[in-house]
Amino acid sequence: MSRRLKISPTKSALLQTKRQLVFLQQGHDLLERKRELLTRLVYEHLAEYRRLRNETREKLAEAYHWLAICQMRMGGRRLRQAATGLQPALKVRILPRSNLGVEYPSVQVETCPLKPVGLMWTDSSFDETRLKLQEAAVMLARLAESETSLWRLLKEQRKTQKRVNALKYNIIPRYQATVRFIQGSLEEDERNTLFQIKQLHAQREDANHTV
Repeated sequence: MSRRLKISPTKSALLQTKRQLVFLQQGHDLLERKRELLTRLVYEHLAEYRRLRNETREKLAEAYHWLAICQMRMGGRRLRQAATGLQPALKVRILPRSNLGVEYPSVQVETCPLKPVGLMWTDSSFDETRLKLQEAAVMLARLAESETSLWRLLKEQRKTQKRVNALKYNIIPRYQATVRFIQGSLEEDERNTLFQIKQLHAQREDANHTV
């Protein structure tokens, strides 16, 4: 049996406890719907995250493949010299976004035109490497957004699940037990009062018959 609240069994306490119980049940229903929506969002973001992770892995493998070719043709020293002073290949903006009370970043990536490098000893693989690395960086930014969103939604979903369980298995049963206790106490008091009234009525009738 659930532990009840420690309050006096009065009619006013019964009315107040019933109102609080209705409020808690409504809150439980709202949290349950939120949990269901969060669970759906988690699965949607999980599928998106897995897709982006696979695409990012392919882009990185392709970029490192061309980087290896470029390093083999140009050498590490010349490659570092050519990379010195290059303009940024991306413009990244991170904006806040919210869904079901969960805040997570929205990453907007804009690619910049790759300016040619005017060095006589550069190889054509250098430009191809820059392009592939740029594409991989775009995918990494999208993957980071997806992963951050997924973990924050998952954290909120678990937190909501704990609240739903606390209301369902602890708080609401305590209030229900309290309502039953107060109702039982009031009914018992009413029966005792009626019994006493009947006894008094019977004693008066006996007294009248005696006279």
